[in-house]
Amino acid sequence: MTPQELANLAHLRRARDFIDREYARPLDVPTMAAGALMSPAHFSRQFKAAYGESPYNYLMTRRIERAMALLRGGTSVTDACMEVGCTSLGSFSTRFTEIVGITPSEYRSREHHAAKAMPNCIAKQHTRPDRKGTPNLSRIEEAPTS
Repeated sequence: MTPQELANLAHLRRARDFIDREYARPLDVPTMAAGALMSPAHFSRQFKAAYGESPYNYLMTRRIERAMALLRGGTSVTDACMEVGCTSLGSFSTRFTEIVGITPSEYRSREHHAAKAMPNCIAKQHTRPDRKGTPNLSRIEEAPTS
């Protein structure tokens, strides 16, 4: 890698860390791009090349991931939607269903024994939504509990 490519990657990592920290705030691509010291269009292209998804999709995946944890804890769908930074319950539910494969209400009503039996950091890793296929939730939630 050239020095410029390394510098760009460092800027992209800072922007990704910013998204991970501030996912509940109203974020748009220009705001995220400013953190990477890039124009919005260049940032979007570079982010997708580095991480395999657009900055907005990455943000929404983080929001859905956090909403899943809240729903497992018994938070209402509306409260989870607002707490993760989504302003439209309909858009949140549609995106949640698209990423997770079931509606937020269905997810909330399921038993989550396996996820509750492990530390949050491990549960988060095993239930992380995957846009490229089915989410990991089926693997962890069907695991036998002792």
